[in-house]
Amino acid sequence: MDTATHITMGVAIGGLATLDPAVQQNTDLFHAVLIGAIIGSHAPDFDTFFKFKDNATYIRHHRGSSHSPLAVLLWSLLVTFSIYAFYIDIPWLNLWFWVLLSVALHVLVDIFNAYGTQALKPFVNKWIALGWINTFDPYIFGLFLIGAFAWILGADPSMTYLIVFFVVFLYYIKRFFDKKEITDILQKHFPNATKIITQPTIHHNTWRVVIETPDYYFVADSDHGHIDINDTFKKNALPDTTEMNAAFQDENVKAFIDFSPIYRYEIDRFDDYVEIRFIDLRYRSKGHYPFVAVVTLDKFYNVLTSYTGWVYSEEKLQKKLEPLS
Repeated sequence: MDTATHITMGVAIGGLATLDPAVQQNTDLFHAVLIGAIIGSHAPDFDTFFKFKDNATYIRHHRGSSHSPLAVLLWSLLVTFSIYAFYIDIPWLNLWFWVLLSVALHVLVDIFNAYGTQALKPFVNKWIALGWINTFDPYIFGLFLIGAFAWILGADPSMTYLIVFFVVFLYYIKRFFDKKEITDILQKHFPNATKIITQPTIHHNTWRVVIETPDYYFVADSDHGHIDINDTFKKNALPDTTEMNAAFQDENVKAFIDFSPIYRYEIDRFDDYVEIRFIDLRYRSKGHYPFVAVVTLDKFYNVLTSYTGWVYSEEKLQKKLEPLS
């Protein structure tokens, strides 16, 4: 989920915590829990600081180890005892419970969008991305915002947020069936499909989908159940060549391959170098595929330059590869 939704969810957990008699009766504990829930609901995304190093590190680690079961425990303890240092007279176990819930809920809801997490790491290193919920879902954000306004206007926070969380739960169930309906339609049209990836958009009934068959990739939109094929790509196996093996040793390419579940590649040969481009098919935007990895090799298969990340124009991509120019 996006930062704004995580924060409003933290506020919601702080309000829900008034169900706890200890929180009801202790103003300091309530304040500590509210602060801890807000911080805890965002804590796993503190790994965003990897962005300051480079894109490959960020892509490889964002929503990776920081969202694992061990990290959930460590984040909750770190936030709890950081706050407890300022509220030493409160029962820390009550504080820890609500902070732990906020951190765990952060990881749980991230599983349902197309980006996903490595929530089972190190037991399973696979990315878990169910593709039911958009990274920013205005309905979910709106529900938590309504709960916050109701609380400000004097509504009982525990009952208000019990209702809000129940409605959000029902909404998740609805989105599960929305996705199932789309995948059922696609499986009828593509009975030989080996993989179907869904990506909900901010518009409730509009989805981006990618279908993989033994021979082709199909990139499509689904609008109210109507499927429009935007692009069709011939599926080519990755060549077992020296230049491709050299590309796979590059850190930017490794990060891209680890993260992307469905991509195609292009090889362009020039007089002095070879450019190999890997293109993630999930993120089509205005006819463009912005999430890529590009590596250039000299005639001895040494990496000249490389890049991975989101680039929305060819001009900007070439600027990322400036050492060649």
